[in-house]
Amino acid sequence: MIEPPAGPRLARFEDLFTCHHDDVLRYFVRRLDIRADAADLVAETFLIAWRRLDEVPAGQILPWLYGVARRVLSNHRRGETRRHGLADRLRDDLRTTPVAAEPAAVETQHAADVFRQLSDPDRELLALVAWEGLDTTQLAATLGCSRNAAMVRLHRARRRLDHLLTQTPRGAHS
Repeated sequence: MIEPPAGPRLARFEDLFTCHHDDVLRYFVRRLDIRADAADLVAETFLIAWRRLDEVPAGQILPWLYGVARRVLSNHRRGETRRHGLADRLRDDLRTTPVAAEPAAVETQHAADVFRQLSDPDRELLALVAWEGLDTTQLAATLGCSRNAAMVRLHRARRRLDHLLTQTPRGAHS
């Protein structure tokens, strides 16, 4: 039986894991169609964090983990290309099934449809701020750019979202 490593490195990792596991899990759950994949990607993210523990910047742990999680998610998405055909057909079936909706549900669906029309980078920027609650400093650390560049990217993404919201008729699906 192999004994796990002990000492300050293990204690530091355990603290990092305990403090940020739920945030990283939510990051993946919000971005994946198959929620069961989230646990695997969380494990992969923390495996990388363990291996690169000495590179984790103090005071910027969560943005650093989000940066790792973005790359893990990107790799995961490249790997699931073979599965997209079936998933697309299932999504199309669900979208075409007529359902009487409440007005609030129609608004929510409209916003979700418009959000999906944005580019992947714009969706990610807006999600990091809206869903993960990052401020522009944390956003910059997650994206690996300056705070000013992050602010400009966020402003442009918000402007494109606003344009789509005002230009896309409610009930129009992409």
